[in-house]
Amino acid sequence: MSYQSLKDTQIDYVSQTFKALSDPTRIKILHLLIHKECSVNEIAHSLNMQQSTVSHQLKYLRQMRLVKFRREKTTYFYSPDDEHVLTLLEQTIQHVKHT
Repeated sequence: MSYQSLKDTQIDYVSQTFKALSDPTRIKILHLLIHKECSVNEIAHSLNMQQSTVSHQLKYLRQMRLVKFRREKTTYFYSPDDEHVLTLLEQTIQHVKHT
């Protein structure tokens, strides 16, 4: 198998993804969302955070395509965007627990 280099745009997106995952608040939110789909209020309550802080971080995570949402009447429920997000976070957590 021959080596195929990444495009600059791909490298930039990988770097931005790791930056997004480097924030403790975003890690807490994603870790919660691994376990269950939540509304902004549920996240704020579960993590003892301000709703505005959670909303701000969720907006960023949505822009990075790390979380997605579904709407039920006037409430938005958030979950990880795909299995890759879960795997990346879970592998990192396992690595930290291992070392």
